[in-house]
Amino acid sequence: MTDGRAFDVAIVGGGMITNDLLLPSIYHLQRLGLVKAISICALNTPPFEALLENPQLAEAFPGQGFTPCPALSESPEKDFPELYKEVIAAMPPHSAVVVAMPDQLHYPVLMEALNHGQHVLCVKPLVLKYTQALEVEELAREKGLFVGVEYHKRFDRRALIARRHYELGHFGEFVMGEAKLIEPYLYRHSNFQNWFTCENTDPFVYIGCHYVDLTYFITGLRPTGVSVHGVKGAFPNGNVAYMWSQGRVLFENDAVLSVINGLGYPDEGAGPNEQGLVIYCEGSGKTALFEHNDQFRGVSHSYTDAIGSGGTVFNYINPDFFQLGPWEGPGYKPMGYGYDSVAANLETIGRIRESTAGLSAGDALARRREIIAEVDEKRLIATPANSSINELVTEAARMSILNDGDFVKIVYDGEPHIEPKG
Repeated sequence: MTDGRAFDVAIVGGGMITNDLLLPSIYHLQRLGLVKAISICALNTPPFEALLENPQLAEAFPGQGFTPCPALSESPEKDFPELYKEVIAAMPPHSAVVVAMPDQLHYPVLMEALNHGQHVLCVKPLVLKYTQALEVEELAREKGLFVGVEYHKRFDRRALIARRHYELGHFGEFVMGEAKLIEPYLYRHSNFQNWFTCENTDPFVYIGCHYVDLTYFITGLRPTGVSVHGVKGAFPNGNVAYMWSQGRVLFENDAVLSVINGLGYPDEGAGPNEQGLVIYCEGSGKTALFEHNDQFRGVSHSYTDAIGSGGTVFNYINPDFFQLGPWEGPGYKPMGYGYDSVAANLETIGRIRESTAGLSAGDALARRREIIAEVDEKRLIATPANSSINELVTEAARMSILNDGDFVKIVYDGEPHIEPKG
């Protein structure tokens, strides 16, 4: 791997997704020579304790580490809300900024990164408004910068298989579906209670978006309307949130997808959550379906002692999303479509850098735009250009849930937008 291909990475956000998926994936890419220096920027220093004291990370990636921003010498009581700007500004151009902040904070970090000439990988959803998604897309195109959205279910082999068969007409046409993703109750005791509040987000927007995007990814059908009802509850600190949601998404062929989400899977239950998707289709004189049970994939473990975040002895194991296992190198390597998704996004940045090494500024910009357009067209990696239907759905969902589940239309004629039904 050439030096021109490798780049620095700054993760903005030190929470759960950084601990569970992003940092271990990026550590492994560092071992493979794609990533150079790693820094993590958080609001304050306490998140670094969890990362640095995580025995799983220490076992899997011996000798590797990151630069904490702010420094560990700072008081844990002191906040640095603008520090990410300094971190991004100090990076060499065309490095990678990984946005792992609460949903409502994505947009300012994205724009800061793009305005400083950095490629971006952002956790889903990209932003909460369609106009913001367009703004990100246009600025990235102008500067020839890659922006990927971490919709990792697109890299699940079962989703790739389903998409191929759907494209070949083996299912017929999607008409009715149901999805669910219930995260564990223990989320209510995490940092979620400081930001996952009614005015900011809800379970449909935060996790239901995975299955709306996946349905669009497999079928190519655009959503045309959304209705979401939320059930409120209080976090331990007293903040009120939508703890549960039920969404109804209509598509351009009149198909319907029901989406059930929540922060309430029992901590004593087997496995970390409950999730899955079933899609029914109409063919010529017959029907078809595909069903994905995403929390149980035929693997069960019963340990001698309770382990894992839920602290359970018996567990349904998902070997396909993200696991650590032996490999030919030191420690353990990440496996699964979660890692594949992060790797595909960052490897695209590496390919862009390698393809433009030694070119003039004008030729390099043209080549970057060409590669990014190819990624947009392929529709495997989620980008603002090929996944902005999600921002329309998100915007419609927020309008609906804040208005007691009123149906909200998505209109594509002219400038795509949302509007209340009637």
